[in-house]
Amino acid sequence: MDNPVLRGVERVIAFVAGALKLSLIAATAIMVGCIAIQVVMRYVFGRTPSWSEELAVLMFSWTVMGGLALGVREGFHVRLDILINLAPPGGRPWAERAIEALTAAFGFYLAWSGLRFLEMTGGSVSAAIGYPIELLHALAPIAGALIGLFASWRMLTNAPAIPSAELAP
Repeated sequence: MDNPVLRGVERVIAFVAGALKLSLIAATAIMVGCIAIQVVMRYVFGRTPSWSEELAVLMFSWTVMGGLALGVREGFHVRLDILINLAPPGGRPWAERAIEALTAAFGFYLAWSGLRFLEMTGGSVSAAIGYPIELLHALAPIAGALIGLFASWRMLTNAPAIPSAELAP
């Protein structure tokens, strides 16, 4: 990319992807810790804390939703490429762009519908911890926006999957 604006946008997207990756690592560590606490408390002390399962579910939800977005960014999401492999070599880049466009549309739809769901369910709190339930329900619009962003960028630049670690300055 010779264009400084495109390089700047790519750096911002790489930063967002790096922050996403770090948040997924932290969420996974917290989830595993909560499950370990729950198992030890149940089988050693015979009492489980009420908060550990709820926090583990919240962290699991983020690892799934955020993992979807990171999969789009780095190209490790599940997909079937049977039809792309049948396309003539000259048509494959266009097929890839069409898939990225559909993925971006899905991401932006997830963000839009997630925001609508968030509006409908606002005002509740979780049962055990008492955190605002909007925190859990906001994961879908955030992940949808990231999916849409990453897929749009890949579509516009026709970029192959690039791990964010390779883009560090």
